[in-house]
Amino acid sequence: MDKLYVMYGDQAEEMAVKIMSALDVQQDIAQLGRQNPLIGIKPNLVVSQPAHWGATTSPELVRGVIKYLHEYGYKNIIILESAWVGDNTEDAFRVCGYKDISEDFGVELIDLKKDKAQELDVEGMKINVCGKALGVDYLINMPVLKAHCQTKMTCALKNLKGCIPDKEKRRFHTMGLHRPIAALNKVIKTNLVVVDGIVGDLTYEGGGNPVQMNRVIAGTDPVMVDTYAAELIGYQVDDIPYIGMAEELGVGSAQLVREDIDELNCLGDAPAVGEILASQEADRLAYWVLEQKACSACYSSLIHALQRLKDKGNLEQLTEKVYVGQGFKGKEKSGIGVGTCTGKLTKNVTGCPPTAKNIVSFLEAYLMAGNQS
Repeated sequence: MDKLYVMYGDQAEEMAVKIMSALDVQQDIAQLGRQNPLIGIKPNLVVSQPAHWGATTSPELVRGVIKYLHEYGYKNIIILESAWVGDNTEDAFRVCGYKDISEDFGVELIDLKKDKAQELDVEGMKINVCGKALGVDYLINMPVLKAHCQTKMTCALKNLKGCIPDKEKRRFHTMGLHRPIAALNKVIKTNLVVVDGIVGDLTYEGGGNPVQMNRVIAGTDPVMVDTYAAELIGYQVDDIPYIGMAEELGVGSAQLVREDIDELNCLGDAPAVGEILASQEADRLAYWVLEQKACSACYSSLIHALQRLKDKGNLEQLTEKVYVGQGFKGKEKSGIGVGTCTGKLTKNVTGCPPTAKNIVSFLEAYLMAGNQS
């Protein structure tokens, strides 16, 4: 059974090295039985925007991955990406710090917009895929965990959409995105997923509403990774159809239990909130929050949950503020608390940190009970 590994904190480079060591990635690569295997790294550089805006993969996280690979002698590495339609991949490489990575490590940057495509068949569905993405021996998928305006979430499975030509990206939209995304993951095998959950976005894949989540997630099953990721930002798996479709195609498993998740450090290693570029949307949602010394991972779960309530039109029904943070540890109060530290409040969502999905479920049940009383 595949496992997921989670680390909390904001030191992306160091975290990448540690989480890859926990997975023993070098051994996984060695089992390919190839001398000097070609390793491809696929970040999310959808737009020319620094990572702190919540849209693109942290260059420090990628640096950590490359440092780990170099330590074990794996230096035949390329970084593959194609910015979204209308943006320039070369600009994204430069603005997002990947030109520096290329120069420092001797890693080639591949603009997939300039690559030739191959037509492949997945159960009768024809898909055009960039040849360079199909040609690597070991693919490390490095998405950003963030919301998406059309599919609700983008993480591991959807990140491979950057491995198809722009014309095909447009066609994916005409097909409804979900089924072609699932099919794409059938023809491009992801060997390892390393999720940038340091900073994500509340509502939009292009960034602008950043939320500091301070975690890195890694695993070898992209379906399992996305199942976990969906819950973190407040969704049920069924809310994101391509996850179930990918499972049906045999890409991975959406059956996730707590025992499958290995937290490599404690939540207390994550910095407190207030250390990231503020956004108007997050500031508006903070109106419903009473925070004292909250870890950013716990706080971000609450902010994501409030955004999901807003999406459903239920947020205005919440007439009291929600407590979060270590400042409320051991305090007996009347009110709603989120996380283990607020366990003495009269109403509490357990977890350290709780997922946004669990917070949403709790608040929806609370609001429904209030409306019926």
